[in-house]
Amino acid sequence: MALAVRFTVFLRSILVVLAAAAALAATPAAAQLKVDITRGNVQPMPIAIPPFVGAAGSVDELSRNVSGVITADLKRSGLFAPLDPAGFVDPVVPPSAMPNFVNWRPLNAQALVSGAVTAMPDGRLMAEYRLWDIFSGQQLTGQQFYASPNSWRRIAHIIADSIYERLTGEKGYFDTRIAFVDETGSKSQRVKRLAIMDQDGANVRFLTDGRDLVLTPRFAPARQEITYASLNGQQWHVYLLNIESGQRELIGNFPNMAFSPRFSPDGQQIVFSLQQGGNANLYRMDLRTRQLTRLTDSPSIDTAPCYSPDGSQIAFESDRGGQQQLYVMSAAGGPAQRISFGPGRYGTPVWSPRGDVIAFTKQDGGQFKIGVIRPDGSGERILTEGFHNEGPTWAPNGRVLMFFRDQGGGPQLWSVDLTGYNEQRVPTPNFASDPAWSPLLN
Repeated sequence: MALAVRFTVFLRSILVVLAAAAALAATPAAAQLKVDITRGNVQPMPIAIPPFVGAAGSVDELSRNVSGVITADLKRSGLFAPLDPAGFVDPVVPPSAMPNFVNWRPLNAQALVSGAVTAMPDGRLMAEYRLWDIFSGQQLTGQQFYASPNSWRRIAHIIADSIYERLTGEKGYFDTRIAFVDETGSKSQRVKRLAIMDQDGANVRFLTDGRDLVLTPRFAPARQEITYASLNGQQWHVYLLNIESGQRELIGNFPNMAFSPRFSPDGQQIVFSLQQGGNANLYRMDLRTRQLTRLTDSPSIDTAPCYSPDGSQIAFESDRGGQQQLYVMSAAGGPAQRISFGPGRYGTPVWSPRGDVIAFTKQDGGQFKIGVIRPDGSGERILTEGFHNEGPTWAPNGRVLMFFRDQGGGPQLWSVDLTGYNEQRVPTPNFASDPAWSPLLN
């Protein structure tokens, strides 16, 4: 089964969602089954996910793989504790049948997922699932999908997102991708290629060939398009890359260094930093007219700009005060307000999709820290620290951050949630840096 298919296949393969059953909530117990994610230390919810049923009512490789991806997604979130199937009295639970809840209550599982994946005569897959409240005996939600066989992993991510949303009240983030810089070779001759993969590390695909240096890939807010900076010889370029078609569009040649391009929330503009002599200033480009507007004008280094979710403000880093710090200004430019005042140097600000905090990198006392701070400068909080942590990027629901960490051998991708718990490595085939999290796929 070919997994490395073009994104257009994924988009066209999910043909229809037949049914999205609302929670029956017939009893108070059903209505109250929810993961509390407002506390700092979340106790994961025990959940039972038996292998999905396959052809002829038995478990086959495909149905087991689908339920396995769902299990891995929910476990990796840190909010769920999938139970070991070895302890299940009922090894499979067809979604068309009412579960025998008496067999599940002794396991202390609060929720049960049943599902099936079957092949249709026209070659498509039909995937369905049901989410049950074990103690009330009520179905909470259920969905059914038709899709191309090549899309089985994406179906699993969509189901995991649905379960996550029903039990937490927040949108999930599993049906997403990560763009990053793949790094191979020695430190002195490092080859850097733009790459993309599913958020769990599957389906890695290279988007550039490594002949040019690539930096800072960033996703468009509502489409599968990336902007990034590239160095070819002595010439800096800023590109747009359509992941669906593979078409690359040059939007600017710059004799000096151009870096950190990022989209506006409406996707119609990008903001980036352009070096001029010993300083660097921020510029905005209208992608329709290619008109360039200068936003800052100071004898300092202003870089790493990022729009607020409503597009009204821009956060950036600058050494205009003598040391690298975080600033916020109007998206139209003008005076900037400094928001970081702790010891050390601050950089790479990234506004949360929720708009409530800004993630950053902080270098202090030989440690590289990933933290968050409110846009007014209050509430600074460190989520993780280590020898070299850098480049945070937000999941589209604003709950999880991904970043890269280099402990001496080479950079690797890691994730941590907004509470500072559940830190874990994200698998990549080689060294990896500069991650960028996509919006939810459509």
